[in-house]
Amino acid sequence: MENEPKSLRALFTEAEAKRQELDSFPNPNSTPFQELLAAAIATYEECLRVVAQVGLFSPNETLDDISSGDLQYMLINYHLAELLLRITGGDRKSYLKDARVDYERFLKLLDSYDILSKSDARLLEKYLDNEDTFSMASTTDAAARRETKISRFKEEKELKRKLEYLKQNPTALENDDSALRQIQLTNIALCVSQTFQSLESIALEMQILALAPPVPPAGQPRGLADSRQREGRGSDEYSERLDGPTSRLLSSSGPILSSDGKPLRPFTLLDTRHRLQQGVFRPDHSLPTMTIDEYLEEEKRRGGIIEGGGEQSGIRPEPDEDDLEKADEETIKARAWDEFKEENPKGSGNTLNRG
Repeated sequence: MENEPKSLRALFTEAEAKRQELDSFPNPNSTPFQELLAAAIATYEECLRVVAQVGLFSPNETLDDISSGDLQYMLINYHLAELLLRITGGDRKSYLKDARVDYERFLKLLDSYDILSKSDARLLEKYLDNEDTFSMASTTDAAARRETKISRFKEEKELKRKLEYLKQNPTALENDDSALRQIQLTNIALCVSQTFQSLESIALEMQILALAPPVPPAGQPRGLADSRQREGRGSDEYSERLDGPTSRLLSSSGPILSSDGKPLRPFTLLDTRHRLQQGVFRPDHSLPTMTIDEYLEEEKRRGGIIEGGGEQSGIRPEPDEDDLEKADEETIKARAWDEFKEENPKGSGNTLNRG
């Protein structure tokens, strides 16, 4: 291992530079990003071929037999899987399967050197038992799943803090082999935690993709989008509306509900087709339902309009000069009011401001 070819170090440095350059692209779907991504993947694959040629890792070795500088090459499969997941377009299932294989090789390599912790080793066994439904926590117990996520988050946070602390003095790492070894192992532990999360995400995505309709072979025309187009394309009755025609909604052929209460066909609670048509192009605000004359006529019918004068109308009737009795009553009333004003002059009741 000490006689490691320089080409491996050069290839790995080149691959790392390309991988880090990918983070500077704002759009991962752009053509330059995908081209650089393909170049980085090819470089990592070349690194794997060189590692296999020189026999860098052997099942007969232990972790102590690997030099601190060679520990970084254990992450080649991990980086390769991460890059495969960033590919857009093409056969997504194929990329997911390839990434899962690389993640699995990465974990098995670490397990052969007893680098995995006990909890990570149990997760690896759980993954190998059923990779299609792998989950880091119980999918039925929400509390246990939450606790697992919290503990994983705290673990990753602590690893990142430790890794950042060890990287604060890069010059010291060149002369301190133990510090370099510690930073490499810490980085590997962080990648292991992220690997299990990626494997869980891959399993979920594979389940979703399994429900998608199969892609037709190249050269075969795609079928029409739905039954409406298959049945009505080219006919006068075809419509781009999502709902069916009104005649279908109001069709009275066949029962609406089954014996156990399940609806057998679409139905509406409105009574007539005319009401359906009226409610299509009406404005958002409420329209008047009667004219002003109709409203006044309705108020008159309900007794809300007073007619014919009287005391309630507030109109005083004209005095009748021929009615002598009425005139005498008015005269007596006026004289009584005059006498009252003479007996009670203005201000006579104000006793507070008198001197």
